[in-house]
Amino acid sequence: MVTLGSRIKKYRESLGLSQEALAKLLGVTRPTLSFIENGLRKIYAEELKRLADIFGLSVDALLDEKKEPQILIKEERAPYKKTLFEIRIDIPKKNLAKFKEVLLYVLNKVGAKPNIGETVLYKLLYFIDFDYYERYEEQLIGATYKKNKYGPTPIEFRKIIENMIRNKDIFKAPDKYFNYPQTKYLPLRDPDLSKLTAREKEAIDNVLDKLSGMNASQISEYSHNDVPWLTTEEGSIIPYEAVFYRTPAYSVRKYDGDIS
Repeated sequence: MVTLGSRIKKYRESLGLSQEALAKLLGVTRPTLSFIENGLRKIYAEELKRLADIFGLSVDALLDEKKEPQILIKEERAPYKKTLFEIRIDIPKKNLAKFKEVLLYVLNKVGAKPNIGETVLYKLLYFIDFDYYERYEEQLIGATYKKNKYGPTPIEFRKIIENMIRNKDIFKAPDKYFNYPQTKYLPLRDPDLSKLTAREKEAIDNVLDKLSGMNASQISEYSHNDVPWLTTEEGSIIPYEAVFYRTPAYSVRKYDGDIS
């Protein structure tokens, strides 16, 4: 039987966090976290909520693996029967290829900056996707973003990262930024620029020029004032169509009737 403690350990390890690092984020001692992971200490409601936020999950998904979104990298079309409570997100091969090359493009440009850890990457990808959709009414990566306490989180990210680490496209390097634990990804190859159009590269560069100097707290706070995030319920998927209701401070498109 998979216990809550073992699930916490699994998610901690998937993020490259040591017990010491997660304990600090949770606000407990390392021995206390060890007791929790081994089922020797009760976990309180506020700690459960904090862990769910750290892992980018809902509390329901952390408690019940059946409610965790299932991420599938599709090799070919096949019939599938959805089970109760399951949220299925398919990643077609063409989307997987685009996601990989965009991530490699971003990492080659700004990945070496000390502030660029996993949390900042989440938000950069969100603004790349949503800015592009607002401007062109087309998807660039087209990832699925969920609203959580710390801002938009791309649900497919973890599965794609695992795929890229196996294929030696990137490597994961646990790090610290101002003494805070940070999961950092560094590229092992250049992006295949043939997979990106000129306007896609321009859109990515615009986001990086504007936001890649922010740390995790700054870019999370910034994302919290964007209409798509503001208008989505906690734990729900953020709809792309909400970009058309952005405030002028966040809008990247000139609409009919705008004053020059």
